[in-house]
Amino acid sequence: MDPGPAWKRPEAPMSQIFSDETHRNLLSRIPQCTGREVADWLRTVDEGPAFFRFEEKVSWLRGEHQLAYGHAKAIIHEHDLRRAARKLL
Repeated sequence: MDPGPAWKRPEAPMSQIFSDETHRNLLSRIPQCTGREVADWLRTVDEGPAFFRFEEKVSWLRGEHQLAYGHAKAIIHEHDLRRAARKLL
């Protein structure tokens, strides 16, 4: 069964697209590229609108703060990872 064009397919979770190493590398470059620490970006996401979908959060972060797609995606992924870890405690 043909799933259709790639641009119409739902996006896979970040863990399937980027390796853990790629994610760490993106996070390490964010302060240099944006002038803000990752912790500051995570607070920005916490204080931002309560979007449900991952891509909505990424789009908001990109549009509101003019971030590159990869950086916005890495920030949202890290935010989701940390939120999930807090729920386990």
